[in-house]
Amino acid sequence: MLKLNLPTYNFKLKSNENKTLIFDIIRKKYMVLTPEEWVRQHFVLFLMDKKKYPSSLIAIEKQLTVNNLKKRSDILVFNSEGKPEILVECKAPKVKITQDTFDQIARYNLELKANFIIVTNGLEHFYCKMDFKNETYIFLKEVPNYK
Repeated sequence: MLKLNLPTYNFKLKSNENKTLIFDIIRKKYMVLTPEEWVRQHFVLFLMDKKKYPSSLIAIEKQLTVNNLKKRSDILVFNSEGKPEILVECKAPKVKITQDTFDQIARYNLELKANFIIVTNGLEHFYCKMDFKNETYIFLKEVPNYK
């Protein structure tokens, strides 16, 4: 897999029926290793290792309903009160991050109301703080640390 613009981690990998699988420490099971999953697993460990978010506050592929359609958030981090704090949208490294990507995560966040949104393809990362009053977001230099 491609080297990402994130710290390097030692993942548990295995093969099954000609597919490579990666162990997801949040879901506690092996997942098919796709380019997007590679980014997701790196970003989860980055949040836990470098930003000190506890694994107990992180959900992966949490289902939500947007315009009567069932969707899944890539990574959702809750605060200590159980409310959405950070919503992360992961793309494969070859996927260019565009306005459409931000529109997608903004639609998801209309439902979730997370305080921060992050868009990453593993190479580029965009960190934003929500400004609900003005219905916009403010770009940040980095992910806030867990408080």
